[in-house]
Amino acid sequence: YQEAWDAEIDAEKERSKKLGDEVREAGGLYVLGTERHESRRIDNQLRGRSGRQGDPGETRFYLSMRDELMVRFVGQSMENMMNRLNVPDDVPIEAKMVSNSIKGAQAQVENQNFEMRKNVLKYDEVLNEQRKVVYATRHDILDAGDIKDNIRTMIDDTVSAYVSGATATGYVEDWNLDELWNALESLYGPTMSHEELVDGTEYGSAGELSAEQLRDALVADANAEYDKLEEAVTAIGGESQMRNTERMVILPVIDQKWREHLYEMDYLKEGIGLRAMAQRDPLVEYQKEGGDMFNAMNDGVKEETVRQLFMLRKQFKAQEEAKAAESAENTEA
Repeated sequence: YQEAWDAEIDAEKERSKKLGDEVREAGGLYVLGTERHESRRIDNQLRGRSGRQGDPGETRFYLSMRDELMVRFVGQSMENMMNRLNVPDDVPIEAKMVSNSIKGAQAQVENQNFEMRKNVLKYDEVLNEQRKVVYATRHDILDAGDIKDNIRTMIDDTVSAYVSGATATGYVEDWNLDELWNALESLYGPTMSHEELVDGTEYGSAGELSAEQLRDALVADANAEYDKLEEAVTAIGGESQMRNTERMVILPVIDQKWREHLYEMDYLKEGIGLRAMAQRDPLVEYQKEGGDMFNAMNDGVKEETVRQLFMLRKQFKAQEEAKAAESAENTEA
């Protein structure tokens, strides 16, 4: 087998040598290109194929005014010149000016690609700093034995944000208390009714409360409801059960919001280059908007964590009401 293999290899080498001699006698390899690449390096590789190791050869490229490279950079100016000179469409053009225009277009593309590569690390650094913050937060939650204070801060921040949004106008008569009550009902279920919040509460009528007083009252109400949740969970499995519950809720929320944020940052990065058309630095715009999106993600983590924890409170509350109703029926019977 080995002898036959070696013989076949030798025969193939002889055929290749003979073919190579015939190619050289015919003038070498002739490479035809149907367009020019945006990178001069690729074109030079094709040229190198036609004259390897000193062999003769020739390369010719054929271009159209509709080629992408021509359309993007020199197509219109070249087409205008051809129209002024009344050059027919089917007449080939061979001129040094055309070659120089193509080289200039390739140089522009290469410069653009270089700038993009140079900024890749700067763009990645924005996301890397955000990643460090998220991972540090996760590690703190995993390592901490008690994250009760973190949850309380989330409750305070979320309710305060709701109140700030509803009272942003500053004028009491313009406060959107209907929307505020709906948001609070979705978040945790306030102890006061819709009418009590909008028309007048135990803290005073809406017209008598400042935005700060309203915020403090609602934050206290939300924390009181959370106290009841903690009592219910602690009664079942002890305080450690409540801390584990908090941790089991917040970690998946962080992971989900972080994944969504990564997708949104990708979308932002894809289109941020267009800001240069408005004479704005794309990198600066990316840093600014990326920071705003990261802050919005953190707010979303707080809001969703609080909402999911209070869903447990609503379940316990429904069970308590059902037991109370059943007890009342038994008493009447």
